[in-house]
Amino acid sequence: MKDMKKRLLLVVLAAIFLNGLCLRMRGEEKKPLTGIDLLTKPGIVLTLETAERLVQLPLKCMQKEFPNKPGETLAAPADIGSPRNMHPAFYGCFDWHSSVHGHWMLVKLLKTFPGLKDRVLIRGKLAETLSAENILAEVKYFQRTEEKSFERTYGWAWLLKLAEELHAFGDPLARELENNLRPLTDLVVQRYLEFLPKLNYPIRVGEHSNTAFGLAFAWDYAKATGNLELKQLVEKRAKDFYLGDRGCPLGWEPSGFDFLSPCLEEADIMRRVLPKKEFALWLKKFLPQLAKKKFSLAPGEVSDRKDGKLVHLDGLNFSRAWCLYGIASELEGYGHLRKVADEHMRHSLANITAGSYEGEHWLASFAIYAYSLSSR
Repeated sequence: MKDMKKRLLLVVLAAIFLNGLCLRMRGEEKKPLTGIDLLTKPGIVLTLETAERLVQLPLKCMQKEFPNKPGETLAAPADIGSPRNMHPAFYGCFDWHSSVHGHWMLVKLLKTFPGLKDRVLIRGKLAETLSAENILAEVKYFQRTEEKSFERTYGWAWLLKLAEELHAFGDPLARELENNLRPLTDLVVQRYLEFLPKLNYPIRVGEHSNTAFGLAFAWDYAKATGNLELKQLVEKRAKDFYLGDRGCPLGWEPSGFDFLSPCLEEADIMRRVLPKKEFALWLKKFLPQLAKKKFSLAPGEVSDRKDGKLVHLDGLNFSRAWCLYGIASELEGYGHLRKVADEHMRHSLANITAGSYEGEHWLASFAIYAYSLSSR
């Protein structure tokens, strides 16, 4: 009897093994759900499980100096330096602006999920990189004669978003870091005040220099901190640039390297600066197709996620999502846009942690910002 039971057990185990082998050979082996996989299910809600996973990406790169893409203008040999030497606060994550929005993401998740298991590590790293000494060194770099346009306006916008997040975080460390960051924050605000009156025409591309994106985050900061001068200037320039726009060619998007939608980013700033009724009228003329219940928009398709430019299209999916969530939360009758936004999120969420540094160093922060709009 015992021998028979043993033989039966061996037969069962062999069957399980062979079945698994066949599944692997056919490419049908089921993988266990991970945090990101779970988020491809109905409903786009940021969970602690996902936060724990995504927070590892900025932690991994915020003090990773190389590879690095510097944006310096060199006037003399003495201007050459290592990324860490020139930017002691924001030298990691491949480039300056990605480091800045990686820092924003860490602050955002600390505030949203006080129980993060790596909270002590995160707080320590933030205190180390955003020290008063490091920020003053960043200010010194910005004051170079040749760097008046350094990170204009994409990096400026994310710096103000970081400052806004710290301002809204009721935590002693946040107060310390906000104060440390203030000299650079004030400098960036001044750069906006000096630059925007000189800009005769908006920049309507789908990459860093997009004017609408730069205005949107500057407006958020100004509103949150009560900076009336900056807020009024942003509102004036947004209306100067966009109030008369009609029939934006959304069908022309995306361009090959877009990570921002020129049409939707414009709508995103106008929903901020216009009263609700006026924005609704403007949107019907600017993007009338959005009002249709059957409106659809195909997510951007990435052909090679190891190509640092082509992977921009995953970022486009997240930024489109945050613009669509914003419109849906602002206007009645546009709730159907949430489904389109959700589809964009699902399309790229699983690829954030695909193991390629080209996407890892920045896409998680785009996803987190989109999540922050999805729950409104």
